[in-house]
Amino acid sequence: MAKRSSSSLLASPLSLFLPRGDAFLYLFAVLSLFSLLLHHLSASPTAARPHFEGFDAEEDEDFAIGDTKGDEVVTPLRSPPPSISLSTSTPESHHGPPDSDESQIQSPPSDQNPKPASTSAFDYWDEDEFEGIPQNFISSPESQVISDSAAAASESDSGTRSDNLDEGPKSDVKAQNKLTKYSVEIACVSFLIVFTINYFTGKRENENLALAWARKFATENSIFDKNFSLLGVGETENSPLLLQEGRNVFKFYASGRRFCSGLLGTMELKSRHDLISRLYNKVVPCKDEITFEVYMNDDAMDHVIFAMARKKLAKTMQKEMMDLQRFAGLVNPPNGKKWVAEELQIVSESKEVAGDLIADAVLDQVFGEKAFDKFGKGFISMHFSDQHSGSHKKKLVFKFALPDADHMADMTRLVALVPYYIDLIGRYKLSSHARSKTEATRSKIAQEIYKELQNARQEALQKKKAEQRKKLEEAEAKLSAEALRRKEAKERARQMKKATPKMKTTRAH
Repeated sequence: MAKRSSSSLLASPLSLFLPRGDAFLYLFAVLSLFSLLLHHLSASPTAARPHFEGFDAEEDEDFAIGDTKGDEVVTPLRSPPPSISLSTSTPESHHGPPDSDESQIQSPPSDQNPKPASTSAFDYWDEDEFEGIPQNFISSPESQVISDSAAAASESDSGTRSDNLDEGPKSDVKAQNKLTKYSVEIACVSFLIVFTINYFTGKRENENLALAWARKFATENSIFDKNFSLLGVGETENSPLLLQEGRNVFKFYASGRRFCSGLLGTMELKSRHDLISRLYNKVVPCKDEITFEVYMNDDAMDHVIFAMARKKLAKTMQKEMMDLQRFAGLVNPPNGKKWVAEELQIVSESKEVAGDLIADAVLDQVFGEKAFDKFGKGFISMHFSDQHSGSHKKKLVFKFALPDADHMADMTRLVALVPYYIDLIGRYKLSSHARSKTEATRSKIAQEIYKELQNARQEALQKKKAEQRKKLEEAEAKLSAEALRRKEAKERARQMKKATPKMKTTRAH
């Protein structure tokens, strides 16, 4: 058995290398795969000559140039290396960039524009790394940079255009937001500026109007200068003519005339310095007014109560003025006699006084039908009374409307009425019949006034007693029970002492 085994081993030495069973099938499969791989490599044009990474420069030159025989120049076996550029991967290329951490370059996604890479990154690339790549897949760095810069420029141009298109509405919206944010502050500041400007301009307008009146009627050889010896608010000749009590109130004083102790003129002008009042006057018009108050002497004025104004104002005065309400009434125009204009109404104590004060000269100058339309535009009212309330009972009151500063001469005839009526009232005397009526009326009114005063005094005393009684009741309510008992006992003792008769003791002799 031993001989047979040894001879079998020696007789067939190849049987040691021949596979048997599954090993043979495995070897057959490996050989089949290897043959398929060689067939595939032989079919690829880029893999005509294999190239492997890691070869030295000398070996690369040998593969690139080839052997030369004598003077015969042999063409290189492969094309020269392509220019260095960054391109996208293609199915024909089987190699990628070297596995270096510093030079890893990824191709951008297809939906984004490629960004230019710096040329320094290509210094790490091996020129022989990509061979056999078609030239249409590789672009030069200059063209790549130019295309990328053009794309960036187009993007920037489109961006700037869109920004320019968007800047307009955005800036307008921001401006509107700022305006709406500070609208209240802007309105307040604007109002203050306009109010300040109007204050100074309005103040100046009022001063100019008052000075224009003074230059016309209170300077040398004027109406008041001829009728009064002293003009102005001082006692000297150089004293100012006007006294400004407010931004729209001016005073004028004159004295030194018979029948009167003095004259006070008050100019109440529009509140031009106040912006709100100025706007209100645009809606509700008002006039610049001047009022003359003449304080008559006690022995220079008889029983005279007279008023004249436009019809509506005359009725209002008759209801509100105490002296007109008690003594005077509306006077109807007489028949067959020249009378005042239809617009005017007279309120007087008697018709005799009204007829004597409305003379023909006055009708022709101011209060007639024709004269009033021309010269009576600024007339408001006249009120003469010896029963005025206040310290000065005998007083003449004239009220006129002031024209513009340039038309101050239009009220010359109205101002002339002041000295005319001072002399007329100072010399006027009632008839005996009219005086008896006025005296009877005055005595009756005096008795009524006295009764009213007595009733007022009685009411005041009763009111005072009621208040004292109320205070005592409140004080008693605050007292304690012991204090009330003591007070009642004291009051009882006082009553008993008062009820007991007084007895006198005498000594018997």
